[in-house]
Amino acid sequence: MRLTQFSNFAVRVLMYAGLTDPRLCTVREMTRAYDVSYDHLKKAAGELCRLGYLETVRGRSGGFRLAKRPEDICIGEVIRRTERDIPLVECFDAQTNTCPLITPCQLRRALQEALAAFFGVLDRYTLADLIRAPETLMPLLALDRGIATGSADDVRSISAP
Repeated sequence: MRLTQFSNFAVRVLMYAGLTDPRLCTVREMTRAYDVSYDHLKKAAGELCRLGYLETVRGRSGGFRLAKRPEDICIGEVIRRTERDIPLVECFDAQTNTCPLITPCQLRRALQEALAAFFGVLDRYTLADLIRAPETLMPLLALDRGIATGSADDVRSISAP
């Protein structure tokens, strides 16, 4: 199982917002902390706003923060909602499947079981579990030194419609 970059970034955005909570954060400061593409993080943050995991505050000192408590954000749910399709093999998608073994094949059943187990494990974790050791995580993201915040443009560009 391999997550898309989008889901990876979505979880990172949530972790950052959880570590800085209740302070507002911006995509620009996360870009500096993670050293990844502004556009990718902006897209992930926008989707998290749309899904109700983040809330935005507009204005000069605007930004975003968690819309839910970290212990109420299930990682399995976040991954399910940010991964559009999870076709481990072509037979998971009836429209693109060309395998003639679809009916008697046990590989599909085994992979479906493995995928269910994968999500079963992720469902046991919340955002609170992922950020449980802030004293270890914050220095890695330079949060112990303080990062200059971004601009209100970050907020306008990620706000959910």
